[in-house]
Amino acid sequence: MTFDAATFDGVLADAARLAEDFAAEAGTRDAERLLPHDQVKALKESGLLALSVPRHAGGVDAPAEVLAEVFRLLAHADPSLAQIPHSHFVFLEALRLQGTAEQQAYFYGQVHAGALLANAQSERGPHTVDVDTTTLSRRAGGDYTLSGRKFYSTGALFADWVVVRASLSDGSGAAPTASTPKALAFVPRDADGVEVVDDWDGMGQRTTASGTVTLSDVAVPAEHVVPFSPIFSVPTTYGARAQLWHAAIDVGIATGALAAGVRQTALARPHFEAAVATAAEDPTLITVAGELTVTVRGAQALLAEAARQVDAAAADLTDETAATASIAVAVAKVAAARAALTAADVLFELGGTRSASAAGNLSRYWRDARTHTLHDPTRWKLQHIGRYTLSGVRPPRHGQL
Repeated sequence: MTFDAATFDGVLADAARLAEDFAAEAGTRDAERLLPHDQVKALKESGLLALSVPRHAGGVDAPAEVLAEVFRLLAHADPSLAQIPHSHFVFLEALRLQGTAEQQAYFYGQVHAGALLANAQSERGPHTVDVDTTTLSRRAGGDYTLSGRKFYSTGALFADWVVVRASLSDGSGAAPTASTPKALAFVPRDADGVEVVDDWDGMGQRTTASGTVTLSDVAVPAEHVVPFSPIFSVPTTYGARAQLWHAAIDVGIATGALAAGVRQTALARPHFEAAVATAAEDPTLITVAGELTVTVRGAQALLAEAARQVDAAAADLTDETAATASIAVAVAKVAAARAALTAADVLFELGGTRSASAAGNLSRYWRDARTHTLHDPTRWKLQHIGRYTLSGVRPPRHGQL
């Protein structure tokens, strides 16, 4: 893979400037649950949403290592804002893998113009998450009708296109199962029959607008339907990329919480037994800060290494390189989740009693970390990591590895 490193240095500089702007009122947005309409507009206008568009379609085809750092920078400033474009990049990868040339040309053009793709994937039980009861039914003319309900649809309120994962109906009336073929329907946010409800009430990630999407006999032209199930029939980095962006958000929470802890230490009074002038000179806090720095920087390093493995697999895609990338990302995700939760907790130890003031809203780091790290269980990633380490068993192909 070849690319102009200077171009991507500029991309990261742009992302850092945008993140600095996003950080300014992040605590207030969280405390008052003010949805970031202006910030999402700025993100759309920044050009960052087109980073993964291939070169043949006029994009820069940014490597995973660059995109991971963009996500980390945004999450360092505001984890909710960072999560909003997550599915955007995941679905662009699905489009690259399974879209026709005509579909790619159309939707890449939309993204170049600033369009945001958002997800409508998750459903509530009793079925497991690999079953979609939302269905795409073929009509006589070849187009489709889409019906169902999705929850936790991050960013759908801000989206230009809501991308819905659905089971392809065979017309028999049988309930979909995990093995039922699935497709992605690209649906305009304002299409007839689409209702997006702002009912997300999570304790963290409060301004992701992860509400409910109801789809009532929505007409979907065939050219807006992209096969989904075939992605996993061959070696792929699809799941690794999706998880890499999640890991980057967790690392961003960790680096943001560490930075907040450092700022709070500067405001804290030293413990009287330390007999020092500032809290930063307290030898016990020095140890706490050192331990936390090792944890956070370790997660950052594993994130960068995982991204390099994804890029390497993309350049030479085989069963083994895809497995290596997935395991590297799983390792990074576990470390990132631990770092985020630890940093969000330890920042209060660094800052002392006054850091617990509601006015500072520093609890948002822990609430964001605890909420986002529930997205997919790291305990299962440890299972796949352990099997691969001990027996060379490759992880399964799905969107969470």
